[in-house]
Amino acid sequence: MAGRGRPRAFDRDEALGKALGVFWERGYQATSMSDLTAAMGINSPSIYAAYGSKEELFKEAVTLYTATEGRYTRRALDEQPTARAAVTVMLQENAAAYADPATPAGCLTVLAAPIPVRENSSVAAHLARMRAEVRDLIRRRVERGVEDGDVRPDVDAPAIALFYSAVLNGLSIQSRDGVALPGLQQTVAGAMAAWDSLAAPDAPTAPAAEPTGGTFGEPER
Repeated sequence: MAGRGRPRAFDRDEALGKALGVFWERGYQATSMSDLTAAMGINSPSIYAAYGSKEELFKEAVTLYTATEGRYTRRALDEQPTARAAVTVMLQENAAAYADPATPAGCLTVLAAPIPVRENSSVAAHLARMRAEVRDLIRRRVERGVEDGDVRPDVDAPAIALFYSAVLNGLSIQSRDGVALPGLQQTVAGAMAAWDSLAAPDAPTAPAAEPTGGTFGEPER
């Protein structure tokens, strides 16, 4: 038939899953096109034709990761009945996922491009936005807890979100460093021990923090 292009000789979604595994294990910068062609079983021209570029392939892989491995965070924050339970389950389930021997250790969005350089600045910014979205999800869950009465009304929700997102990201780094699940679980237990003084309805009111300069979540200049 005239005008009909040659069909791809590979399963695009299956190949994307294989690319995800490589990016997750090696990170964005250290992953070469030869690594990708070997894992995906297709040549470079086919990769460019199907995905556009290495960067676009990576971003599609991150989207797949978020929909699969990244589901634990959203599910916990959406489904648990209290803010404390939501944060606890979020940390516990992610810790278990990070330590799962069936997949690379840690979280792709934390580890794939931790240091922005000229060659990966766009990718690093993309991942930073995704981590900020998780922080915002935690903040909104804490604010919902205030509305529901299981979080004290004067709580600093952005500060709570910043703290627990830092714990979440730290679990990923600990896992990549070789800390086994029991150690990650101890980290989770320690972080949740702080919840009662930070956000429980019957906790004493904390004194207002002195301003440090700069806006929340941004470094002081």
